[in-house]
Amino acid sequence: MRKFVILFILLAAAVVAWLYGQHMRPSPFVVSGFVEADQIRVGSRVGGRIETVYVEEGDRAKIGQPLYQLGPFDLRDKLARAQAEVAAAKAEHERLSSGYRVEEVEEARARRELAAATLERWLHGPRAQEIEIVRQQLSEARANLEWAQAEYERLKQLREEDVAAVRELRETSRYLKTSQAAVIAAEQRLSLAEEGTRKEEIAEAKAQLAAAEQILKRLEAGYRKEEIAAAAARVAAAQADVAALQVQWGELVVASPCDCIVEAIDLRPGDLVPPDAPSVALLDLSRLWVRAYVPENRIGQVRIGDAVPIRVDSFPDRRMLGRVSFLASEAEFTPQNVQTPEERSKQVFRIKVTVEERAADLRVGMWADILFDEASRP
Repeated sequence: MRKFVILFILLAAAVVAWLYGQHMRPSPFVVSGFVEADQIRVGSRVGGRIETVYVEEGDRAKIGQPLYQLGPFDLRDKLARAQAEVAAAKAEHERLSSGYRVEEVEEARARRELAAATLERWLHGPRAQEIEIVRQQLSEARANLEWAQAEYERLKQLREEDVAAVRELRETSRYLKTSQAAVIAAEQRLSLAEEGTRKEEIAEAKAQLAAAEQILKRLEAGYRKEEIAAAAARVAAAQADVAALQVQWGELVVASPCDCIVEAIDLRPGDLVPPDAPSVALLDLSRLWVRAYVPENRIGQVRIGDAVPIRVDSFPDRRMLGRVSFLASEAEFTPQNVQTPEERSKQVFRIKVTVEERAADLRVGMWADILFDEASRP
């Protein structure tokens, strides 16, 4: 009986010693989390009516692969009009850059020569021969007047003697008056010819010559630099409008920006989508990470850049290389979906471990363990 008691005491002491050793032995530093990936929400900057949908939820989409396409509505007409405006602006810019046509310059030069000749004629006044012709015309008019005066006196005397007819006297009287007017006109013409060109006519001719010379200079110099620059600016503005419309045209097809999985899409042909609104959710599988939470009493054992193995339940015998890429600077309470209600009240720090070397069948949403006991620092 005594031996049995001693044996029982020794056995109890061994159990207590083992439990104490297990209690004093440090627990393994392992935190758990979910495998996550970047979510990309894509849409169109123009919006419109869905014309074609190319993918379904769960499909794999390669970079550049169309997801859906919008109808162009009036965008085609706007683009054609903008391209026509570019052509018109280019033609105007080319016209201004080339200057005036040769025919226009030659016409202006001819007008300048005509104005110069007119001024020269007014400056020199009537020629001596012209004055002499006017003087001869005056002499002839005076001679006609003398004959008409004498004929009138003769017929008047005859009429008094009742020899000449009244009709002849009237015709002679009319011719006399005409001769008197012709003499007065000839005298005026001779006076003007001898006086020469009026100052106002010379001034007018000088002004016309100056205007013609300025027009010729303007045509020879071509259009102003400011006009050409303004035309070039209009070309650039029209081209910018075309480029903007071409970008909008490209927005009619919404393509995948990466090699992704279509996480959510609820579109059918005929649906209307607003501009600048996300309409398709994608998961970018090119970069995966594990989001986890480290207890406050263990945060000193974690450094950004640490290389840590990652294990997932789907293939527990594998180890994938991960690296700590984020460590929160502020503590928070444990999220409700991570641990027990008692542990949720504890302070933790959120971390992100990027998967650098992974298995081909690693999936978003898998539960993963981060084995900090096997971590290594660079």
